[in-house]
Amino acid sequence: KENPHQATRVTSRRDGEYGLESEEVILTPEDENPLRRILQPFKWHQPGMSLSKRKLLQSLMGPYGPLSVSYNGKPCILFKAKRLAIRYRNHTFIDLTERVFNPSLPVDTKGSICTKDKAMLSLRFGDVEDLRGLVIRLQMSNTFYEAAGQNWFTLDSVHIQYNWTQEATFNASEVYAPATSSYHCQHVSSLHKYDTLLVPSSHTDTSANWHITFTDFQIQAFNVQSEKFASASDCATFLTPAILMGLVTSLILLLVLAYALHMVVHLKHIDRYEEHKATVYFPRSPEAELPDKNSL
Repeated sequence: KENPHQATRVTSRRDGEYGLESEEVILTPEDENPLRRILQPFKWHQPGMSLSKRKLLQSLMGPYGPLSVSYNGKPCILFKAKRLAIRYRNHTFIDLTERVFNPSLPVDTKGSICTKDKAMLSLRFGDVEDLRGLVIRLQMSNTFYEAAGQNWFTLDSVHIQYNWTQEATFNASEVYAPATSSYHCQHVSSLHKYDTLLVPSSHTDTSANWHITFTDFQIQAFNVQSEKFASASDCATFLTPAILMGLVTSLILLLVLAYALHMVVHLKHIDRYEEHKATVYFPRSPEAELPDKNSL
């Protein structure tokens, strides 16, 4: 306590059979710091932690930011997904998230193109496991619709190119949003359990053997002003199974209520008819009007 920079001597004693044994352990100030002992196996030091290690720690603790692609020096495509996975037939999924969004391992996007009406996001991965020359491309278009009075961008197709020459194509015509907004969906996938927004272009080519899934998918391909997404147009529909069942149940209750009101009104109508019903008059015969002889 007097001098914290000095080593501390700790003496412990334990009883033997008929004597005393003693052992001495010398602890340096570095060893006395519990945080230093925890971080020592990882070669991390609290006072002088380098900036690169801090960035590594931050990247492990939180999700990655969106991927920004520039064309001719201007940002033109923003893309984000919590998970990007592909699978060939019944093989295991290949997770490509780290290869796309990890800043320390930037994916090759040099093949991306942006024009006024068309945009293409090219993700070139190279060799991944048994795949050679893996490339994933997202084709988008910007079209003006007179009925809506504004431009809408559409994700036209998703392409998986592998082994340099083979390619699988998925149509994605259901993925669209106003050109001034971004598009967001919890799952954009070729799997049936996720509503199959990515449909194989043909069952005769290799696309039917592939599955691709984007989790927490968000993209903006036109009118990108900064590295932040514009307001998102979500894919969630109003006619979900839960909402549809609620509407059917409400309709049944309304029919039952209408039938009950009809029966109550009908009963009141019967009561009024009984009250105002005309009495039947039976004329008396002349014989009945003559006095009785016995009474005379």
